[in-house]
Amino acid sequence: MTNFYSILFQRLYTSPLLGDLLTLLAGGILPLAFAPVSWYPVAILSPACLFILWRNNHPQRAGWRGLLYGIGMFGVGISWVQISFSQFGNIPFLGALLLTITFVLSMALYPALLGWLVTRWFPHHTATKLLIILPATWTLVEWLRGWLFSGFPWLSLGYSQIDSPLNGYAPLLGVYGVSWLTVTSAGLLIFIGSGKPHSKQLLPLLLLIGLWGGGWLLSTHAWTQPAGAPLPVALIQGNVPQDFKWLPSSQQPTLQRYLQLTAQQRPHAKLIIWPESAIPLFYHQVPEVIESLRTLQVTAGIDFLIGIPVMDEQRGEYFNSVMSISDHPLQFYLKRHLVPFGEYIPFQQLLGKLLQILNIPMSEFTAGTELQPNLYAAGQLIGVSICYEDAFGELIRRSLPEATLLVNVSNDAWFGDSMAPPQHLEIARMRALETGRYLLRATNTGISAVIDTHGQITARSPQFEIHSLRTQAIPYQGMTPYVRMGNKLVVGLLILILLIAVGFDHPRFDHWFKVVKS
Repeated sequence: MTNFYSILFQRLYTSPLLGDLLTLLAGGILPLAFAPVSWYPVAILSPACLFILWRNNHPQRAGWRGLLYGIGMFGVGISWVQISFSQFGNIPFLGALLLTITFVLSMALYPALLGWLVTRWFPHHTATKLLIILPATWTLVEWLRGWLFSGFPWLSLGYSQIDSPLNGYAPLLGVYGVSWLTVTSAGLLIFIGSGKPHSKQLLPLLLLIGLWGGGWLLSTHAWTQPAGAPLPVALIQGNVPQDFKWLPSSQQPTLQRYLQLTAQQRPHAKLIIWPESAIPLFYHQVPEVIESLRTLQVTAGIDFLIGIPVMDEQRGEYFNSVMSISDHPLQFYLKRHLVPFGEYIPFQQLLGKLLQILNIPMSEFTAGTELQPNLYAAGQLIGVSICYEDAFGELIRRSLPEATLLVNVSNDAWFGDSMAPPQHLEIARMRALETGRYLLRATNTGISAVIDTHGQITARSPQFEIHSLRTQAIPYQGMTPYVRMGNKLVVGLLILILLIAVGFDHPRFDHWFKVVKS
């Protein structure tokens, strides 16, 4: 094995182009770790390949290879953004392709930054760098990507481990903590395979086994407790094509479809949920629909959560909203974290004309206030998120511990039959696992699902079919460590680890924890 690594490193050192191509390939296979393929070991093998390819590089070459890795990763993993531009925006194919490439390149700058920083400031090829510095820095850069410029946390490595033993750490450290341990596993794998078997190789092997075994043990622990009997619910999936959703001629047929599907749930459900903007008109434009639902609530005891846009007529602002109809007064949740270029245009003065070019319906939303009460329905306080908001764990935890259920309404029809809907469902599963709450996900074209406190899907709908998902959800109470501390715990821990590791990042510290030299 030692000779193999020596030959490999020497070959990569003398043939930079080969290393560049392998880096691009390593990034391109990483999305296989995520849904819908969900080969979670790839999330360990892919970063391990990148770390090997970063060896013996100067900072510029490492940054370049980080960029190539990001191009492969995001070029494959989020290629679906092109669908929303070309199919549902007023953009020719080449223009949509250019926008997609620009977005992919902007995301690829993060692994490029990682490669440059680590190689520039930690030039020694030590076990400290491999097992501590690289995993911690990777995770901090991933966290940075999750909030900088409004944030894009898609393809954070921890999501790929939702079905692996490492998922047991999610209620403790959140998705970024799982990312950290995944990259640490990659470093341990390199270390184990980098030399001849001897007694000093036993420690990293035991660490790897302990890391994964500890995750499995933690996954058996119940951090939260049931707060009542199972609640009969129905998630209405109208399957309205995005091409027709906002056409005036489609509005009444859409409303009739949802009302008919809802009437069929009358003997069964106590809570019915319609997806994001299921009503393609403003609240004040559909008084007869609201009255029908309120009548059904009184006569049948069914409560509702309805996706509907709301307009403030005095200020001329409108909001992406979820309305609660129950035996309490009407309540509204107003979406807080809007999608750039989809629901609003950042830097409006410079980029405002993009609204006319993109031609996206309802693309000038106003964000709701940060502090909003949970919605009341079916005797429960419910933490609501709309579409993309469930990608932000810190936002979801704001509704806890008061909320006994989580609900996400979405419309992934923007991205067609691509990887986006399965990836989005995977993200929702992580939120349920982090918080120890059932999460009910109602979507327009699928995938609608009910997810339990362990992040497992208890019921799901088919995609691109009119469907009523009728099942049960259990209210829960209590707090996981992640709900209590959020990302502060893992970010603070990683910064502390990096500060300590800097003092030990020296070849002499590697006398028994040493990577074989090329």
